[in-house]
Amino acid sequence: MAVVDPISVGITGGWDVRHGGRLEHGLTLEADVAIVGTGAGGGTAAEILAAAGLRVLLLEDGPLKSSNSFADMDEARGWNDLYQEGASRATKDGAIAVMQGRAVGGTTVVNWTTSFRTPEQTLKHWTDVHGVEGVDADTMAPWFKRMEERLNIHRWPVPPNANNEMLAKGCEKLGWHWDIIHRNVKGCWNIGYCGQGCPSNAKQSMLVTTIPAALDNGATLVHNARVAKVLQQGERVTGLLVNGIGDDNRRPNGITFNVKARRYILAAGAINTPALLLHSQAPDPSGLLGKRTFVHPVPASVAEFDVPIDGWHGAPQSTYSNEFLWRDGVAGKMGYKIEIAPMLPGLMSTVLGGYGSDLFKRVSQLKHSSCAISLLRDGFNPQNQGATVTVDDAGYPVLDYEFTDYVWDGIKAALSSTVEAQFAAGAKSVLASHLDARPWRSWAEAKQGLDALAYEPVKTTLFTAHLMGGCQMGKAGEAVCDSLGNYYGLDNLSVLDGSLFPSSIGANPQLSIYGLVAKLASKLAEEMNGPVTAAA
Repeated sequence: MAVVDPISVGITGGWDVRHGGRLEHGLTLEADVAIVGTGAGGGTAAEILAAAGLRVLLLEDGPLKSSNSFADMDEARGWNDLYQEGASRATKDGAIAVMQGRAVGGTTVVNWTTSFRTPEQTLKHWTDVHGVEGVDADTMAPWFKRMEERLNIHRWPVPPNANNEMLAKGCEKLGWHWDIIHRNVKGCWNIGYCGQGCPSNAKQSMLVTTIPAALDNGATLVHNARVAKVLQQGERVTGLLVNGIGDDNRRPNGITFNVKARRYILAAGAINTPALLLHSQAPDPSGLLGKRTFVHPVPASVAEFDVPIDGWHGAPQSTYSNEFLWRDGVAGKMGYKIEIAPMLPGLMSTVLGGYGSDLFKRVSQLKHSSCAISLLRDGFNPQNQGATVTVDDAGYPVLDYEFTDYVWDGIKAALSSTVEAQFAAGAKSVLASHLDARPWRSWAEAKQGLDALAYEPVKTTLFTAHLMGGCQMGKAGEAVCDSLGNYYGLDNLSVLDGSLFPSSIGANPQLSIYGLVAKLASKLAEEMNGPVTAAA
């Protein structure tokens, strides 16, 4: 089936799309609203504000890629082209690998399409503990519904692939909760390479939905454009200083230009948004800018089965378990959601550990292997303050995650649960994501092995694809932004991305960002240019 590339069609049809590295040096671009970042937050805000008749300018550090770029389904190409630092971004000590998108559409281009509403427990925690207003479940429901309809988010109707079926089977055997995931797809081919960009345009990412809609309504998109400074005078932003990125899609090429707007929106994600503000020496009345950044630390376990799994085919994630997410209360032991990871060789080589012949042997078993992961919900207990974002002398972001005994206890419990579920599903061996681990042949052997491991940074292999916090919303003096995303200290600046969250979500965060930003951007559009309602 031939695939029509909507980006190529739109550009041919007259969209205002520009390469920042090819603009005139010293140029000034003007707009009503300038949005930094084109992911879940920036893309959602752009569509709503452009539809309200505002002149919107989108700025994206990464390149413009599209389905024409993704047709090869090449894993190495995907990591290099579509992820921050070629997928090598990590915490300061290297303990947590950060899988964050970097392209027009942001992480929505490379995520695995899993979509959950913000849990009611999380929303209540934000209200009760952090003083956030207007985020109770009843208030948020119509905004989630709006974005579910906009992005075709629905329960996945296709039977899970064998990789995901193993989680369901293990949970059934143990009497644990499990269910089918909702995905933001339309006409999905069930290929399985979602993390390398969707070659069929089925994934309803910002790249093929809200950004084209904004461009249809007269918005301007400048990609390969890295915002270097937020310029300020008094309590107002006066402009943005932007560096053009060259054709290597990595480095500034010497071209700089300026942006002037009535309103500025930062939506660059929970690492880059606070880092840009810190590098720009923005006011920080609460002293919390860059602090309380959360990542859902993810340990993994890989199980080998007698039957073929072929876990690189089919929807990457279609089953999940909330058995342990809230078992010990909202602020009790560190809860976690169990999901599945696709068995792509490059990705799995980082999970399996070992080297040389040992790694080769493990990778050679991928056909018969299944990988379970746990998303640990950080930020709900005082013993877990998450990470801090700082910047080096060049303004480059540094993420420093604090590991406490509370966190390590959660990681050990999460690994124990996924290993137990895999043996219950019939695994003949299971390997935990730990440098000292060796494949265990039974659940009894695994329990002893898990107790014997030293839970330390780097030794325990951890990942994240979920970035939250660092510009948390709440009350003045206790937060970086108010409950509408307005930045305390700069009265024409908003933050509209996952960095607003006062804690992690306890679920994959894209729908949480879509719903919250739809609400806040609609309020901003109303203030600037007439009413917008939650009705789809």
